[in-house]
Amino acid sequence: MAKMWAGRFRKETDAMVNDFNSSIAFDRRLYREDIEGSQAHAAMLAKQGIISEEDAAAIADGLRSILEDLDAGKIDLPPEKYEDIHMAVEQLLTERIGDAGKRLHTARSRNDQVALDMRLYVLREAREIMDLTLDFIRVLLRKARENLHTVMPGYTHLQRAQPITFAHHLLAYAHMFRRDAIRLDTCMRIMRECPLGSGALAGTTYPIDRFAVSDRLGMIAPTQNSLDGVSDRDYCIELCADLSILMMHLSRLSEEVVAWCSWEFKFVELDDAYSTGSSIMPQKKNPDVCELVRGKTGRVYGSLIALLTVMKGLPLAYNKDMQEDKEAVFDAVDTVKMCLRVIAPMFETMTVLAENMKKAAYRGFINATDCADYLTKKGVPFRDAYKATGTLVARCIELDTTLDALPIEEYRAVSDQFGEDVYQAIDLAACVAGRRSMGGPAPEEVERQIETMERLLKEARPQ
Repeated sequence: MAKMWAGRFRKETDAMVNDFNSSIAFDRRLYREDIEGSQAHAAMLAKQGIISEEDAAAIADGLRSILEDLDAGKIDLPPEKYEDIHMAVEQLLTERIGDAGKRLHTARSRNDQVALDMRLYVLREAREIMDLTLDFIRVLLRKARENLHTVMPGYTHLQRAQPITFAHHLLAYAHMFRRDAIRLDTCMRIMRECPLGSGALAGTTYPIDRFAVSDRLGMIAPTQNSLDGVSDRDYCIELCADLSILMMHLSRLSEEVVAWCSWEFKFVELDDAYSTGSSIMPQKKNPDVCELVRGKTGRVYGSLIALLTVMKGLPLAYNKDMQEDKEAVFDAVDTVKMCLRVIAPMFETMTVLAENMKKAAYRGFINATDCADYLTKKGVPFRDAYKATGTLVARCIELDTTLDALPIEEYRAVSDQFGEDVYQAIDLAACVAGRRSMGGPAPEEVERQIETMERLLKEARPQ
């Protein structure tokens, strides 16, 4: 079949070049956005008197029927027949309505057409990913509410450090994912400019109304510069950057769950529906979901690096290199959506082994800071209190015991400021309850964080 751009050429495109150049195999997923943009463009052309109302009506009906058939899977789009989704829709339209279909491309280029399609696609996918992120935050909040009093060790350097609660730990991730949602919301706000009307690079001589198209498509305004309008892919890069940070957070959380599921920790147990076994070791229950999330993070990072690399040396305006934006964005979007959809129910069904967390907390001397604070509140300088507590920890290690089980005589041998009330001060539940500073692990403070987050989630409305 002759190409729509074939008038200037005397020879057929080499078959290998045709395959190399074609993007229909992957950009076909943009058909809804392409048709939506074409509908807005045709309506504007008629309103401006550039095409007749009759042609506009025929175009609208034709596009609607193509959309319905594509949605229903009734149309095949073979690469040997169609170069890309934009040409495919136009060819199908012309086949169905005749010459009126050939008028659709008036005052438009594939350059501004694909720029619009990608913006509409990225905007919709960002909305969906934001919704999935907010849903996952809600799962974390529900799990946190169930574990306000579940004491566990907090870690630094992967060493037991101070007592916290499982709720407090989950809230840390909830805040990370809330920032991810904010980034996605910001990304959606700044990408809502409409490039259609930029033409190939220099606009058009037709009396088009770019604001009418922008308004119909729900955009904030037209892009202000036609060169930038067709050559900008910042929004694709920004989306992949935001998704990379989101995946980093999912990967960090997944890494913790992998550790928590091990017999060395045994803090949680995943539901059978979200675990796998071994082909040879019958005792195994593997956290493959988390390991795959951790591994797939690299794919999303790769999409970001690919886009940055493609764009870094391109002169204005459009260059064919920019066709490479699609597969990178599509893969990043698909990967993140899949990870969020599987990790949320995995967390929802996860069993928290509270007693194991508590036992681990008792064995790590994580109440040592509270022991030192006990002395400082009695007037002992902190550095002296720190040294005295360190001596007590060394004595506990020597006796294979813990601070809460160490006899009072051992305490008084180090400092005469110790009294029987030290055991209350270093009780793990008391240690956690005493950390009421804003953002701390005290149950009432964590509950405040949960309530604040729940209120913010109710107010969250993707743009």
